[in-house]
Amino acid sequence: MHLYLHIPFCKQACHYCDFHFSTSLGQKSALVDTLCAEIFLQKDYLPGRNLETIYFGGGTPSLLSESELRQIFAAIHAHFTVSPTAEITLEANPDDLNREKLALLRTYVNRLSIGIQTFDEATLRWMNRAHTATEAEACVRLAREAGFENMSVDLIYGIPDRNTALWQLDLQKVLALDVPHLSAYALTIEPDTAFGRWQKKGKMLPADEDIAAGQFEELTRVLTAANYDHYEISNFAKPDQYARHNTAYWQRRPYLGIGPSAHSYNGHSRQYNLANNSRYMAAIRQGELPATVEMLTMADQVNEYLLTGLRTKWGCSLGELNSLLMSDFAEKQGRDLAAMYATGWLSRVDDRLLLTPAGKLFADRVAATLFVEE
Repeated sequence: MHLYLHIPFCKQACHYCDFHFSTSLGQKSALVDTLCAEIFLQKDYLPGRNLETIYFGGGTPSLLSESELRQIFAAIHAHFTVSPTAEITLEANPDDLNREKLALLRTYVNRLSIGIQTFDEATLRWMNRAHTATEAEACVRLAREAGFENMSVDLIYGIPDRNTALWQLDLQKVLALDVPHLSAYALTIEPDTAFGRWQKKGKMLPADEDIAAGQFEELTRVLTAANYDHYEISNFAKPDQYARHNTAYWQRRPYLGIGPSAHSYNGHSRQYNLANNSRYMAAIRQGELPATVEMLTMADQVNEYLLTGLRTKWGCSLGELNSLLMSDFAEKQGRDLAAMYATGWLSRVDDRLLLTPAGKLFADRVAATLFVEE
């Protein structure tokens, strides 16, 4: 099984981020206590107790102290067995990753996901990132010196008023640093963010979809030429360096989410924890789980599989779609499948539906076209 822990604290708010977090770090210790209490409350959510992956997301999990990490892992080991080969990932910001902190993290986790976003100083300031371009580059080298061979960095493309030459420089930095895994995301302007408010007031241009598409194509060209496997639309890895935890999500494997705003999935339903730190902690202290449960219909499960599976190099198995649908998917959706084949965005290889290179630019549209109804 797979475990996700949401650490909802950041030093400051990035202008593009709409994840659940707080900059009130005074609550951090109390929230860690509550996370550990929730681990006990949720220990029976899934039938298994053997953890294949653990993922610390956020927020900024690299803000956790040694005592807080020790406390969380004590709670995990008290209720679960951690596989000797488990992938244990922690999201980190470059400004947290000095030699001392990396040595500490190395005793608890074996994979880092570093939120660099760009190596350009001016763009970092515009995004309100807490780190500098120098720290962005140095932290990768320091992490490798500390023994982290398994690491990923995040980059953002499709940024308004930012020319493609800067994006190419970011990609060349990744190659020069020999990073084994890259996650690259197009900038999305969400309404309840600084960027969203700027755009509403006319202080910021919307992202140019054509420029973003061109930068995605450049990303794909450069990384594949450097022998990275484009195994999910936003993710590139060297051989045997896939993100095992995220791959579990894409392949519909059950997982348990701990913390405010965390999601869990057991194969039949999803549950969503309350995205409010104080109310989350108050409920857990009362022995209550502040979660909303959504039972998944047959159509929900088919459509979720299409939405996530088509994004990966493995695509969607017609056999699994037939099993979920309890009928012949290709027969039921024959007209829509034919339309997607005709666009050149979708192909069928043996039992699998796969996006073509051109189709990767339209993944959500392809999936939505194939969605089924009850």
